[in-house]
Amino acid sequence: MTVQQLQGLIVPIGFLAIFYLFAIRPQRKKEKGINEMRSALREGDEIITIGGIIGKIIKVKQDIITIEVGTAKTKLDVSKWAIGSLVKKNESKRNNETEVEDENTDSQDNKDN
Repeated sequence: MTVQQLQGLIVPIGFLAIFYLFAIRPQRKKEKGINEMRSALREGDEIITIGGIIGKIIKVKQDIITIEVGTAKTKLDVSKWAIGSLVKKNESKRNNETEVEDENTDSQDNKDN
């Protein structure tokens, strides 16, 4: 191969590298974050679906989530992939679980002493 042929390959390879850095990589990162958010959903969390419905999660199954919407507390079953964003986490339940774990650890430590 001659030098001119190598120089002809450098430009397309450079475009591919730039395209990867500015288009493909950020999209994969965003998808990974969304998938992590969807897998971490718990009862009591407030969510917005991709259709714009705002609701509170009352039951989580494998791929289906039951949400409660409106003042009439209407229940809707939606797929996990339809969850667009998490509005508010149910921190009180998560904090209570953490406190219970801490208390169990403390009581086990005291038994060991």
